Amino acid sequence: MEKNKKIKVLIADDEVLLTNSLKSILVRYGYEVAVCYSGAEVFPMMEHFQPDMVLLDIFLGDMNGIELMKRLHEEQGDLPVVMITANSDVNMAVRAMKEGALDYVVKPFDLDILHSIIQKAIDTASVRSSFRPKLALKKSSFLSSVIAESDEMKNVMKTVQHFAMSTSTTVLVQGESGTGKELVSRAIHHTSSRCNGPFISINCGAIPRDLAESEFFGYEKGAFTGASEKLKQGKFELAHTGTLLLDEIGELSLDMQVKLLRVLEEKRFYRLGGTKEIEVDVRVIASSNRDLMNEVEQHRFREDLYYRLNVATITIPPLRERIKDILPLAEKCLEEFSEKFRKQKFTLSSEAKIFLQQYSWRGNVRELRNSLERIVLLNEPCEIIVSQFSFMKSPQNGFNNFSPSSNGRTETSPAKLFVENGLSGDAAKRDVIIKTLAETGGNLVKAAKLLGLTRSQLRYRVEQLGIKVSKLKQK
Repeated sequence: MEKNKKIKVLIADDEVLLTNSLKSILVRYGYEVAVCYSGAEVFPMMEHFQPDMVLLDIFLGDMNGIELMKRLHEEQGDLPVVMITANSDVNMAVRAMKEGALDYVVKPFDLDILHSIIQKAIDTASVRSSFRPKLALKKSSFLSSVIAESDEMKNVMKTVQHFAMSTSTTVLVQGESGTGKELVSRAIHHTSSRCNGPFISINCGAIPRDLAESEFFGYEKGAFTGASEKLKQGKFELAHTGTLLLDEIGELSLDMQVKLLRVLEEKRFYRLGGTKEIEVDVRVIASSNRDLMNEVEQHRFREDLYYRLNVATITIPPLRERIKDILPLAEKCLEEFSEKFRKQKFTLSSEAKIFLQQYSWRGNVRELRNSLERIVLLNEPCEIIVSQFSFMKSPQNGFNNFSPSSNGRTETSPAKLFVENGLSGDAAKRDVIIKTLAETGGNLVKAAKLLGLTRSQLRYRVEQLGIKVSKLKQK
C-alpha cells in the first residue's frame, strides 16, 4: 500500500448508533470509513468505495453475514473480512473464520483489540491493493481474455454479445464436459448491464437431493433438523441483481425441476420454513453436457422446464473442432502455470505442437489445462517434447500414434509431418491433400483416416488451402 495512504474500512452493521460511534472512533484513529446499515447496501458501496477491509456483522438485518462474506470473497478475491458478533454468537464467528474470515470482534468492542485486529489486516490489505488495478483491468477486458482464434469460437463470442444485450432472457449453454461452459456464462454476465451484480454458480450435480431446495432458496432457523442458524440465504437470493448459473442442470431431480420452473416464471419464492415471499431480480443461465431434448424424450427432464430454459441457446464446439484455438490456449496455460509455480517460461517443440493439434481431447480445454499443469509442475523449464505427454492414453489420436526416434524425441509418420508441420510448405500440403481426396472420391472421412487426421482437422486444412472438394468427388 502507498505510503501515507489511508486504510479504507467498510463497516456493515444494522445497529445505527453503534455503527456511527465506531465510525467516529476509527476516523480518529486515521482510517477512511464508510458504513452500510443493510446487506443490500454492501455491494453498491463496494463498487464505489473499494475498501481495503470490511467489518461485517454476523447478522445484518435479515441477511446471514457468513453467506455475505462468501459472496464478497467470490467477487473480491482475498479481501480481508473481520466479523462483528455478540457474545452469544461467538461459535458462529469461529465458523466464519473457518469459511475464510480474517478474524472477529465481540460487542461491546474493546478498542485496543479492535485497533490491533485492523492493523493485522493492513498487510493483507496492502497485498490486495497492489493487485486491484490488475483485477479491474481483467474485469473490463473480460471478452478480450477469451481465446477465440477459430471461426467456431468467434461465432460463440458474437452470440455471447448478442445475448448480453438482454438482461433477463434465460440462456442455455450446451457443450461437452470441459469445453468452457462456465467461462462463456461469465462472459455473458460481464458483458451485460448486470456486470456490477453478483455472478453465482451452483453445480446441480453436486447437491445432495435432500438439500437441493435449501441450497436454491435458503431456510429460516428451525426449518429442519440442523437448521440452527438464524437464516441462510439461497443461491437465488445471493444472485439478486446479478446472474445465477445452474451448472449441469440435467442432474436435477424431477421434483426439484418443478420447484425451479415456478421460480423461473414468477421470480418469487419462500425460504424453507419462511412465511415471507421473497422477490428476486436474477438472470438465469443453465448449462449441460447432456442432450436435454434426449433427456426429455427419456422422461428424465421435464419438457416444460426445457422450453422455459431454451429461450436462447449457445452450443460450444469441442476442442478437437477448434484447432486454431489449441496452440493459443496451450501458450496461455504454460504462461499461467509457469507463473503459478514460480518457474521460467516453458515452450513447445514443433513436434509437441503437432501432437497437441492431433490429439482427440476428449476432456476438452480442461484436459489440455490439466496435462500442461502436470508437465510444468513436474519438470524444470524446458522446450516440451512429445514424450512428456506419454501419460496421456486416449484411445484415439493419442500418444501411442507417435513413435520415439533415436535421439529421444518423438515424431509422427512422414505423411503426417509432410502435411502438418510446415516442412514442405503450403503447395506440398495442398498436393498431398488433393491426391488423397482424389483417391477417396472426395470422402473427407476416408481421406482424413489415410492422412492420420481427424475430419475437422482435414476440413480446416481444406478451407485454409482453398481446395474445392466438390470437384474431386466421383461422378
